[in-house]
Amino acid sequence: MPNANDMPQAGPPVDPRVYFAAERTLLAWIRTGLAMMGFGFVVARFGVFLRELAAARGAAPQHPVGASLVLGTSLVLLAVAVHFVAVVRHWRTVRRLEANLPMPLHPLSLVSLVSLVLAVIGVVVVGYLLLGVATAG
Repeated sequence: MPNANDMPQAGPPVDPRVYFAAERTLLAWIRTGLAMMGFGFVVARFGVFLRELAAARGAAPQHPVGASLVLGTSLVLLAVAVHFVAVVRHWRTVRRLEANLPMPLHPLSLVSLVSLVLAVIGVVVVGYLLLGVATAG
């Protein structure tokens, strides 16, 4: 059985709490992606719900299904991209930690990119909702 002293080390061992922090970050991104997927599914089916609601009342549907389907699908695709990027970043982080390399800071991080895309989608949803109010009233 190899002894801990027999193992080659490039430097002092990294504190395991650093690895746990990297793993918690990955898990937070997975939760974010899952929430975005769930919300995307709800948005995609919202147009169908409005059409069924209008049909039950005997009224003509006011909202096209296509807009909510496009928005919902884009949220699900964004969530898939978030999961992919989060896993790749986690792998890179662990490799850099194992090699005792400094962690690079990027001005355009995953957090800022996802925030910007979600802000754009939010503005589109607000426009969709206001357009629905304007055509219904």
